[in-house]
Amino acid sequence: MGERRYFGTDGIRGRANTHPMTPEVALRVGLAAGRMFMSSDDRRHLVVIGKDTRLSGYMIEPALVAGFSAAGMDVRTFGPLPTPGVAMMTRSMRADIGVMISASHNAYLDNGIKLFGPDGYKLSDEVELKIESMMDEALGSGLAAADQLGRVKRIDDSQARYVEIAKASFPKGLSLQGLRIAVDCANGAGYKVAPTTLYELGAEVCAVGVEPNGLNINADCGSTHPQTIAEAVRTYRADIGIALDGDADRVIICDENGRVVDGDQIMAMVALDWARRGLLKGGGLVATVMSNLGLERRLQAEGLTLERTRVGDRYVMERMREGGFNLGGEQSGHIILHDHATTGDGLMSALQVLAILAESGRPMSELARQFEPVPQKLENVRFSAGKPLEAASVKAAIAEAEARLAGQGRLLVRPSGTEKLIRVMAEGDDAKLVKAVVADVAAAVRSAG
Repeated sequence: MGERRYFGTDGIRGRANTHPMTPEVALRVGLAAGRMFMSSDDRRHLVVIGKDTRLSGYMIEPALVAGFSAAGMDVRTFGPLPTPGVAMMTRSMRADIGVMISASHNAYLDNGIKLFGPDGYKLSDEVELKIESMMDEALGSGLAAADQLGRVKRIDDSQARYVEIAKASFPKGLSLQGLRIAVDCANGAGYKVAPTTLYELGAEVCAVGVEPNGLNINADCGSTHPQTIAEAVRTYRADIGIALDGDADRVIICDENGRVVDGDQIMAMVALDWARRGLLKGGGLVATVMSNLGLERRLQAEGLTLERTRVGDRYVMERMREGGFNLGGEQSGHIILHDHATTGDGLMSALQVLAILAESGRPMSELARQFEPVPQKLENVRFSAGKPLEAASVKAAIAEAEARLAGQGRLLVRPSGTEKLIRVMAEGDDAKLVKAVVADVAAAVRSAG
């Protein structure tokens, strides 16, 4: 595969107003992606664009719009809308391409551009590399004729449309009546749609993180800062807490006591419920190498499988599509419900948990412990140069660690996709052994790097 210059593991991302997150790069993305998705037939071509609540969205969006319209594509802008909403609307509006402007759970200083194909799925690596190769061409190449420029409109009811799509994923004939739900929208893309959806399904809603000002997205709130939702649950004496991230594609839940429930427990809860009701496809679920061994064992006890992929929701999605699975996700709360969505959706995942809660009549704290997590330890080791994982001393340390864990745990050593870090993770039944193994491998990486 070619060297990536703009696209990372999840679209293009960077510090706002510094390369590559500048108006010029956004303009080039619009021109290149516009030309790439324009077919030769004479119909009008369409791109839809959504964003989160970052201040820099006001700068990136018009640059993208200029690029796409200059390539001859019609543009529809949604304003603030969750990433999964943009993916779904790309498909439902029969657009040729969808764009989300967001840096997900990062602070306001960063922003990003994610692209979706006409089917609502993230673009493949090959398509992204093709767009990259076109992005550095002269700005004047391949422009549309003056009478062929794209027309631009704002879609005012995009949020209402998404609310209806989300509500349709909730089981028919079930209501959230009688439940008090605290929701933290991270001052991000879900700040209107999440409380509205929960309210319309019958819940009493206590919302925090719903006053975006362009600079406070993910700031001490949302799924990456679960203390805020835990506090809200205790303050409002809620039955459950739901925390979304800035673009609302992931969710963390906490029970009525403010105890956090991670993505692994949520996946177990939904998988076992769906399996009981005959709704689970593929005979199990897809998760990444980071998911807890306890989840794997719990599923196996019920005759279900856990298939693992490398870290990144796009790899989870690929495996789900290949294997015919309808449930998958990451420990971080990125959960994909393939019957309803083409990418992770925090609100819809929360609705599945709420359906189980509403139907069972039991408190969330009883439902939340689907399995006992196996002790897990993660250490990030910085290195300055070279490839420490190729050093003989590191290979020997890894081999020794794997031998010590044999049969009662596992070791995972991998480079970070975005920083000069080696992640060393081990898990097993013996917490002391897990700690020792991670310390030994991390020390070997440190002295090699």
